[in-house]
Amino acid sequence: MHNLGHAGLTFWSPNINVVRDPRWGRILETPGEDPFLVGKYAANFVRGLQDVEGNEVAANPDSRPLKVSSCCKHYAAYDVDNWFGIDRYHFDARVAEQDMVETFLLPFEMCVKEGDVSSVMCSYNRVNGIPACADPKLLSQTLRDDWKLHGYIVSDCDSLEVMHHGHKWLGDTPEAAVSQTLRAGLDLDCGDYFYSFTESAVAQGIVRESYIDNALKNLYTVLMRLGFFDGMPKYESLAEDDICTKDNIELAADAARQGIVLLKNDHNILPLCKDKYKKLALVGPHTNATEAMIGNYEGFMSLSSQSLLNLVSDYTALLFSTGTPCRYVSPLDAFSAEGNVEYDLGCTVWCWEKEAHQRGLDISSIARDNTKVSAILWAGYPGAEGGRAIADVVYGRYNPGGRLPITWFKSEYTKLLPMTSMPLRPIDELGYPGRTYKFFDGQTVYPFGYGLSYTQFNYTLKSVPSSVVVKLDPLQLCLPLTYKPNASLEEEHAGAACQSVSVADTACNHEIDFEVEVANTGKFDGNHVVIVYSKPPAGVAGAPIKQVVAFRRVFVLAGASSSVKFSIDACKSLSIVEKTAYKVLPRGQHTIVVGDDEPTVSFPVEVDFN
Repeated sequence: MHNLGHAGLTFWSPNINVVRDPRWGRILETPGEDPFLVGKYAANFVRGLQDVEGNEVAANPDSRPLKVSSCCKHYAAYDVDNWFGIDRYHFDARVAEQDMVETFLLPFEMCVKEGDVSSVMCSYNRVNGIPACADPKLLSQTLRDDWKLHGYIVSDCDSLEVMHHGHKWLGDTPEAAVSQTLRAGLDLDCGDYFYSFTESAVAQGIVRESYIDNALKNLYTVLMRLGFFDGMPKYESLAEDDICTKDNIELAADAARQGIVLLKNDHNILPLCKDKYKKLALVGPHTNATEAMIGNYEGFMSLSSQSLLNLVSDYTALLFSTGTPCRYVSPLDAFSAEGNVEYDLGCTVWCWEKEAHQRGLDISSIARDNTKVSAILWAGYPGAEGGRAIADVVYGRYNPGGRLPITWFKSEYTKLLPMTSMPLRPIDELGYPGRTYKFFDGQTVYPFGYGLSYTQFNYTLKSVPSSVVVKLDPLQLCLPLTYKPNASLEEEHAGAACQSVSVADTACNHEIDFEVEVANTGKFDGNHVVIVYSKPPAGVAGAPIKQVVAFRRVFVLAGASSSVKFSIDACKSLSIVEKTAYKVLPRGQHTIVVGDDEPTVSFPVEVDFN
């Protein structure tokens, strides 16, 4: 697309904000509600965009070549678009440091450390009173000093104007807004404040030229890594014939098939038998969907390389044309190819989630609990080949193996707490329930990780460890844990010489290795996603109910089995974030849980310190 003049080489994607609340209108853009899952998605998404084969690592990361430049956004604690007059341009996210470290920052940390992303975008909102794009703790200290970002930091579009007119930050002038953000570590303004007010800010003595030099260095370094000045021979021959290839179209279809989740299948009505059901009725406003299948954020925001060069002398140019599909295969198209089909719109779509709009969903009464509805498939936004993927699943050419990346709450849940409440843990005095599967223990429509199959799977544990003994430095500081009010637990742990240790201060080289045999006991070949959780020792106050630490998709033939080996880092996978915001490894009996509901197996892991 770049060679044809339709795109830049800098793509402001992916959106990796954790889904804190089911009402957020941009959930369709994100990987889900679990920060570890979101972080893994981010790292792999970025690697897929950026990595040049054979140059995945380099002695000097600033010289590592890039295929295209990726950008993880929106940093940070950004997920309120418009809730009762409170919008992203004025919202001040009041977040405890515990939640920042555990939830809101973790995906970005993994994006930088594991994905080696070349750009991060700061968000419109304030975090604890400070605009994200003007916070040196978030930008310079965390992104650059702590995580070692090799790339540039960009604002969301017109964030400086939002900071000036929306937040009215410090009652500053436009020049002061430029000064605050440059000093915080911002390199690029998607807007006209840098262009319009940087020169006058220098003249006023509130911006040093060295700040501009540093920003330009970060931008030019990315340009050089992209081959903007001397080319990238490996990719210069790519052209129109390389875009809509059969392999690429098939990849789009396979991605859609893998993402489809089977939520209900009473009496095994699916897959449908063509000989039995020769006439189909397709009813609904998305029966003949085209653009709706790719959501409302299909156009990657692509920054032209020339715009980086024109940082101080020209307005930033953006291109939105890169999300154009090769073709659309709607459900109507796909099922019409199978046989006799009649269709009707049935109703109109009266609301739609998107940027600047919130959303809501509860299908328990109209579908899940309705005996006249025998099966439910959730395809989400399946992309341009979505209709073909749905038909493949309905007719059994593909056995669905997807899992829900978010909890589906009952509608009553949203009435119990405001969207502007940022804590993940329950607030008992206010009657607020916990958020996400990690802290909500009430009734749901469908839980995180839920997904059925046309076949059945069983687990058998093999080669399971029983304990981890961590050797401590003689001068290492032990940290106390906060326990729930339970006398026996307090007495048991009060006598421990060391209740927990900081993960950052511990030389932990312990791997927990185990093997799970996945048996397909049904009649269909199928994919199955094995999800591994850890549970902290009982009685630790504020700890997650459980948390994802690993996952693996495996294909198993009917009647066969496959062994899946896991090796997880003990300190990372068994750690929790204490209310003091330290990431600690607790002493005591942890539990590793493999699976959700059925099948599920588990085993204990005792952690002790020497």
